[in-house]
Amino acid sequence: MAEPESLVSRIATPYEGSGRPARDPSAPVDAPLRLHAATVRPEWVDYNAHMSESCFLLVFGDNADAFFRYVGIDEAYRESGQSLYTVQTSLHHRREAAEGDPLDLTLRVLDHDDARVHIYHEMLHGGTGELLAAAEQLLVHVDVAAGRSTSMPAEVLAHVRAVREAHAGLAVPDLVGRPLRIRHRR
Repeated sequence: MAEPESLVSRIATPYEGSGRPARDPSAPVDAPLRLHAATVRPEWVDYNAHMSESCFLLVFGDNADAFFRYVGIDEAYRESGQSLYTVQTSLHHRREAAEGDPLDLTLRVLDHDDARVHIYHEMLHGGTGELLAAAEQLLVHVDVAAGRSTSMPAEVLAHVRAVREAHAGLAVPDLVGRPLRIRHRR
């Protein structure tokens, strides 16, 4: 039996309702962006006393939401019937995170066209700077009413382009585009 809609809660990012920050188009863009930080919450820890794998994706999603707001996508934008949807994600777990650990996140735009954005996140331990995990995502701009992908509006595309240009000089991380496979020793 399904829960009554009034009792069902949904996952919300920490940025919901915050609108979008005022952005000076002449201000330099950080390379990479540092828009989100978090602390490992008790409810994110699993039976192994480490942050659960699904919660890594949750934190990367919060980082993506901070990026969306940075380029001009907020509640009003989504209410207009447009949004960015994730079409593919690849996670790379490198180290464990425990309850109370500080998390610092970075984000870089690897590529984009009029309707798609390829981003890369890194999750670092806030105390040691050690890489805990990385995520690579392909996002597509969607006209929700039409039910299909569409080009981003000029203002959003200009913001994405500015971020990509600022990140163009960064080395492409070794984890980007890595296929999932078992490497047999011979």
